[in-house]
Amino acid sequence: MTPALRWGIIGTGWIADRFATDLQLLDGAEIVAVGSRAQGSADAFADRFGIPHRHASYASLVDDPDVQAVYVSTPHPGHHDAALLAIQAGKAVLCEKPFTMNAAEAADLVAAARRQGVFLMEAMWTRFVPHIVQLRELLASGRLGDVRLLVADHSQWFADDPSHRLLAPELGGGALLDLGIYPVSFSSMLFGPPRTVTAVSDPAFTGVDATTSMVLQHDGGRQSVLTTTLEALGPNRAAIIGKDARVEIESVWYAPTWFTLVPRDGEPEVFAPAHEGNGLRHQAAEVARCVAAGQTESAVMPLDETVTIMQTLDEVRRQIGLVYPGEAPPEG
Repeated sequence: MTPALRWGIIGTGWIADRFATDLQLLDGAEIVAVGSRAQGSADAFADRFGIPHRHASYASLVDDPDVQAVYVSTPHPGHHDAALLAIQAGKAVLCEKPFTMNAAEAADLVAAARRQGVFLMEAMWTRFVPHIVQLRELLASGRLGDVRLLVADHSQWFADDPSHRLLAPELGGGALLDLGIYPVSFSSMLFGPPRTVTAVSDPAFTGVDATTSMVLQHDGGRQSVLTTTLEALGPNRAAIIGKDARVEIESVWYAPTWFTLVPRDGEPEVFAPAHEGNGLRHQAAEVARCVAAGQTESAVMPLDETVTIMQTLDEVRRQIGLVYPGEAPPEG
C-alpha cells in the first residue's frame, strides 16, 4: 500500500475545518501540520484535530520537512502568495478556489509549479464528488445527445455584516469569486472556455457584487446561463440539456447529491451514489493519486483550464466594474 500523504494546512477558517474533518475519512491522508499567522489559532486548530506540528507562519509550515502536500485555505487575496511559498519549498499544493484573484496571478502560480516540477491543483472539489463522477461518465456515453445548454445557480443568504469575508472588499468578497466560481467552473467542465461573456450585476452595500448573472456562449452554439447571489437562498440546482435528454441535479448541485436523467421519450432514471462526509476528501484523494504516480497536475482539474476560468471571471469583473482595493481598473 502507498503510504498516506502527509498534509499541512495553511489557514484555520471554516473551509479548513471542513477539509480536516473530511480527511479523517480518507485512508490515504494524514494531517501533520497547520500554519496560521497567529500561534493561538494554529494551536486551537491543531488541538481540535490532533495535529502534531503547529506553525505561527506560513513560511514555517512550508519548510516543515514532515509536510508533503499543502492545502491553502486563506482568504482569497492570500492564495497566490501562500501557494507560491509552498511551490518554492517543493511541496505539492492544493489551493482553494477561486485559485487566485485574477488570471495573471493564476498563470504565475502555474508557471512556478511547472518550473519547480511540483504538483498543483485548484481545490474545485465538486469535480471529484461521486455524482459528478457519474455525470461525466453519463455525458461520455452520449445518452444526452448533443448538449446545448447549462442552467445553474449558486445562491446563498448572508446577513448584512460588513466584516464578513463575503462582504469585505479587502478579503476579495462578493458573490462572483466565492459562489459564482462554482457554476462558472461547471460550465468550463462541460463546454470549455466561452467564446463570449455577457454579465450584469448589482452591488452590495460594501461595493462588492451582491447578485451577478452571466450568459456564456460557447463553440457550437452552446450556452451557459449562470446566476449567483449572496442576498437570498436560491434553489441551488443545475440542469444540463441535450437534444435527446436532460439531467436535473438536485440541491445542492455542487455538493454530494443525486440527479435524474430525463429522456425526451421514456422514463426518468435516478442516479444516487452513496456518500459519506462533506465531499472534500475526494479532491485530496486525487492529489494523493497524482503525487504517487509522479504527475504534476490532474487531468480532471487541469492547470490551463484553471487559468481560463480565471480569465472568464476577469471578464465578468470587467463588465460589472468589480475592482478590489489596490487593483487598477480593468481595461476595455
